[in-house]
Amino acid sequence: MISKSTIDAVFDAVRVEEVIQDFVQLKRAGSNYKGLSPFSDERSPSFMVSPVKQIWKDFSSGKGGNAIAFIMEHEHFTYPEAIRYLARKYNIEIEETVASEEEKALIDARESMYLVLEYARKYFHDKMLNSDEGQAIGLSYFKERGFTMDTIKKFSLGFSPEQWDAFSKEALGQGYKLEFLESTGMTINKEDRLTDRFRGRVMFPILSMSGRVLGFGGRILGNDKKAAKYLNSPESDVYHKSKVLYGLFQAKQSIAKLDTCYLVEGYTDVIQMHQAGIENVVSSSGTALSPDQIRLINRLTKNITVLFDGDAAGLRASLRGIDLILEEGMNVKVCGFPDGEDPDSFAKKHSSEELQEYFAKNSKDFIQFKASLLVDDAKNDPVKKAGLIRDMVTSISKIPDRIQREIYIQECSRIMDISEQVLTSTLAQLVNKEKLDELKGDKKPQKAFEVVKNDAATNSEKVDVKYELERRIIEILLLYGNTEEDFEESYLQSDDEGNIQTITNIQKSKVFQKIFLSLQEDEVELANPLFRDIYNDLIEYFNQHQEFVMEHYLMRLPAQYSLEVTNILMEEEREHLHKWEVQQIAVKEKAESISQYVSETILTLRWFLVHGIIDELKKSLSTDPDADNAEILGLAMDYYRLINAFSTKLGRVMSGFR
Repeated sequence: MISKSTIDAVFDAVRVEEVIQDFVQLKRAGSNYKGLSPFSDERSPSFMVSPVKQIWKDFSSGKGGNAIAFIMEHEHFTYPEAIRYLARKYNIEIEETVASEEEKALIDARESMYLVLEYARKYFHDKMLNSDEGQAIGLSYFKERGFTMDTIKKFSLGFSPEQWDAFSKEALGQGYKLEFLESTGMTINKEDRLTDRFRGRVMFPILSMSGRVLGFGGRILGNDKKAAKYLNSPESDVYHKSKVLYGLFQAKQSIAKLDTCYLVEGYTDVIQMHQAGIENVVSSSGTALSPDQIRLINRLTKNITVLFDGDAAGLRASLRGIDLILEEGMNVKVCGFPDGEDPDSFAKKHSSEELQEYFAKNSKDFIQFKASLLVDDAKNDPVKKAGLIRDMVTSISKIPDRIQREIYIQECSRIMDISEQVLTSTLAQLVNKEKLDELKGDKKPQKAFEVVKNDAATNSEKVDVKYELERRIIEILLLYGNTEEDFEESYLQSDDEGNIQTITNIQKSKVFQKIFLSLQEDEVELANPLFRDIYNDLIEYFNQHQEFVMEHYLMRLPAQYSLEVTNILMEEEREHLHKWEVQQIAVKEKAESISQYVSETILTLRWFLVHGIIDELKKSLSTDPDADNAEILGLAMDYYRLINAFSTKLGRVMSGFR
């Protein structure tokens, strides 16, 4: 169990923007950052990070919270796992206390699978470096490929012994359960005979973006023609081939920094490029490129350069991936190698500077690439040329941005010597057909993040006024609770004739004290259970701490409150997504008149509660003609006088809640 001192140290060190930048490309938006959601497929940013408040909010999925909540959501970590991850990131030593049996029992199946996979990574790496068999077969193979010891350690390369069950026996002996050895695919249990899936292979651990082991790729070194040359871990609860990119953990910072990503095919391509000094490179691990894999890159950069082998198979794979990349709204270039070369062999022979120069000179956009690839073959064949042009326009139709489509149409027209009008007409047909197919399949085309009109503006009876007012009180406490303001205190008094007069004076008070005393005076308790709990927690926190540090409060906040608090805090950040300042629309800052905002909210809540009392009094009126309703009517009139006083005080604010 992680000690409290370690958790406190992590809370003090962590910066939410630094944590999230490891996974999402963030750009400045005023005092905040924005980026594409890592939890949904989108092309316009709806993901906001507030360095001041140390929280994030994903408006597309509704998720939000602090840095720990992000790691738990993104990596599916438990709370202790997230703390460990952040401790490693900020070089904080983890102090452990003895865990109880109950705490040990909380480790679920997924965590057990991760533990098995991490053990396997260490086991294979150790066997290669410290066993005679591993050194003679595994280590010698990697050295023959030209990998240095630093590179071998960087990618945790390893070796699985030839013995049928060497790993399985060792793991069972260390206390790992057979069910998790099987569920991770590390062990095959057939007729009570255990077999290591990867026996006799050099091992390539496949890591998540945060560095957790998800599975393995294994290459056989023998001459067994019946065995597959490369073998990957099977699909499991933690490993999904189509959602993982090999080398992304090692490459993510370089990709974000350089704002471009090189995409290759194999494990050794990635490793050799890294060793040559090109670190912004990932691989689809020999599987067909998938939209999920492209979206992983899209979080870090909009620019992909596909590096393909000089053979026909590499060429076909590149052509298949281009349209998928374009569909995600990304910029794609393609770069080939001389005949007989691939990224692995080419990187081995050239320095980092030479590689960068080669890529700069030989990378082409997809139009130029397709034209240079096929135009010679199609030049004297009208049918082939028409097919090539249609293929180009089909790729252009995948691009979401209309301006980019127009530019590429012009480029295609120039290269292929055909009129823009014909190409534009063909493009329109393809785009319309795609929309029609979406409608037939009952698929709604994705829309960019947009302002949604509030139905309350035209249908006010749908507004839950009490909910909105209570939520506003929580917002005020979070944003201004410890702020000291001058409040205009109002007292209602009746004169001798029964008229109600308002007596006012100015009193200095902290916002949280003003709200607490006002609600106490009216004997009001928040009706919404979640708001009530958060309110009580905030009041207690303000009373116990002289200073209110937002990030400290959020870090200690119970999980059941965290999302709602984040929603409230980030609601005002939504405006930055729409670039109001560019549209010259002034957005009023609440901080300009805190005391007025607080007073109006409290008074409006009182107005609403009094209206509720009047409604109850109306219901209690007797319909009997002989009944005496004088007392009830008298009370109702007194409350109506209060309503009038509130209305006079609030003015136009009242109309928003009627």
